[in-house]
Amino acid sequence: MEYRYLGKTGLKVSALCLGTMTFAREADEATSHAILDRFVAAGGNFIDTANVYGRGASEEVVGRWLQGKARDAYVVATKVRFPMGDGPNEVGLGRKQIRTAVTASLQRLKTDYIDLYQTHCWDPVTPLEETLSTLNDLVREGLVRYIGASNHTGWQLQRAIDTSRRNGWEPYTCLQPQYSLLCRQTEWELLPLCRDEGIGVIPWSPLRGGWLTGKYHRGMAEPPIGTRVGDQEDGTSWKANNNDYTFAVIDALLAVAKEVGRSPSQVGLRWVLEGSAITAPIIGVRTIEQLNDNLGAVEFALTAVQRQRLDEASALVLPYPYDFIASMAQRDFDLDLTAR
Repeated sequence: MEYRYLGKTGLKVSALCLGTMTFAREADEATSHAILDRFVAAGGNFIDTANVYGRGASEEVVGRWLQGKARDAYVVATKVRFPMGDGPNEVGLGRKQIRTAVTASLQRLKTDYIDLYQTHCWDPVTPLEETLSTLNDLVREGLVRYIGASNHTGWQLQRAIDTSRRNGWEPYTCLQPQYSLLCRQTEWELLPLCRDEGIGVIPWSPLRGGWLTGKYHRGMAEPPIGTRVGDQEDGTSWKANNNDYTFAVIDALLAVAKEVGRSPSQVGLRWVLEGSAITAPIIGVRTIEQLNDNLGAVEFALTAVQRQRLDEASALVLPYPYDFIASMAQRDFDLDLTAR
């Protein structure tokens, strides 16, 4: 297993992060603990959960697994933002909510500190200064080691970084965005920002909710029985992805996978792993078999030609102003070459 620094910090994390949203849901506790054991045996040390996963059940499963183990050997991440109950102060990123949530997460995880505490989504209501000053206090008190964000736009993340910098508060050191061959909009603002600011990136859904695992192929009239996409109503749904663009990406993925003798999942994960600014894709599995397959993503590399094939198949038509800026940058580059 390769280890990478999380952004500009001195914290080393495994190049794959184990997501635990399936714990106490698709995977029972025994299976979840077996998955954690196998991940650690392969060299993994980075575990991501959230207070809302199973309304705390995922954190509890991780917490019971941690008992009796060397706590400092693992980097445990969790999140706060979404409602845990029906009360008016059980949602958002206000001081009361964060304080209540971090105490509950620490109790469920059975630990004295959280390595990475992430705001699960932008809060348009709470003053940003209230959120960031509270997170800063948690770090100063030793309850949290590092802080991060998830599901932010570029301007939101930059504003948070600048606000912390201006006030001398602990900065966000990590971003958890969606990113995959089927979700490349993250490249327009977020990845360049993270490169510029030295922010670590731990993408969620690097296999697009199963679309890049080899279960789907051109010509299918409906999703296979037993898959989740038929019931989903978000960006991973059958309705949202049953189109020529998706299957063009899958065609290229299957072709490259066959060429390198790897599974489609491994190739899809490898493409994310090799991306600029990426620290560790988050893998979410239900079984040991799925985990073993995903772990194979660290065992090989894509050639420049193979990566280009996947890049071209998944390329998006840029909207304004990205198209204009890109064309002007190319024009300036061409003029510079001419001048030389």
